Amino acid sequence: MGTFRVTIEVGDPQGQRWQPVEALVDTGATYTVLPRSLLEGLGVRPHTRAQFLLADGSQVELEVGRTWVRLDGRQEFTLVVFGEGAVQPLLGAVTLEEFRLAPDPVSRRLVPVPGLLM
Repeated sequence: MGTFRVTIEVGDPQGQRWQPVEALVDTGATYTVLPRSLLEGLGVRPHTRAQFLLADGSQVELEVGRTWVRLDGRQEFTLVVFGEGAVQPLLGAVTLEEFRLAPDPVSRRLVPVPGLLM
């Protein structure tokens, strides 16, 4: 599947300050990953640490928090992983599901999908 980027806005925990971010749509990533510097600058605090498997097979332990993400005129309070260094921002599967959006790789855009209650 082809990859593409979308502009999202990341908000502070109160939803009052917002920062635009160009994020890679990555359904292979469970969670949205954002640079630690961006999250800390918005006052987002981690509430736990978790192990994550990387594409190269290695594992890392990273901090996880929650904050607002705005996309397509809607906003959701979602899990975010504190990426280290010059990490590529990723829009992960959980956030996409919360927004009820799926990637259309042909048109390189996100499309609405129904939520599943099965």
